[in-house]
Amino acid sequence: MSNSAGVQTYIHIEGFDSFERDAFNRAKVRAGFRKAGRVVARRAQLNLALARGAQNYPLPRTGELVQSVNFRVSRAGFLVRVAPDKTAGMKEYYPAYLYYGVKAGGRVGRAAPGEGVGKSNRRRRGQRAAALAARAGSGWRIAPRANYMADALQDESQRVRDILTSAFAAALR
Repeated sequence: MSNSAGVQTYIHIEGFDSFERDAFNRAKVRAGFRKAGRVVARRAQLNLALARGAQNYPLPRTGELVQSVNFRVSRAGFLVRVAPDKTAGMKEYYPAYLYYGVKAGGRVGRAAPGEGVGKSNRRRRGQRAAALAARAGSGWRIAPRANYMADALQDESQRVRDILTSAFAAALR
């Protein structure tokens, strides 16, 4: 498993840029992208399952996150997207919370009745900034986790390149 720092989240295959899309048999291109998507999705599931919370990956407790990793080929067939989907077992789309993290402390809301200044009950000068600074300094409630999807792509990049290169070569009319 690779380090998430500086990982590209896409792969560009060189050598086929000069051709128009109409020059390719789309069924063969889609088949190649399906195969590449399946390879990366399985590797991402494997990264999650085997890491068991190590390497700053999320800890799969119920297996719902592992099962949610899926791939989708674009309508045109020249792109595949591998990402966790929201499943029926998830109340919220929590892979986003795992990737971006959640800061501790709630949102800075309105001042409590009678605590503000004047008829409109507004905050005193500098109170909102102080509350925001206290929230920012309080740390993470859920710390951001490593990007296991980008690591899976990096781990399987050579295999994906080989699959897509052969698919494009076979798809030329």
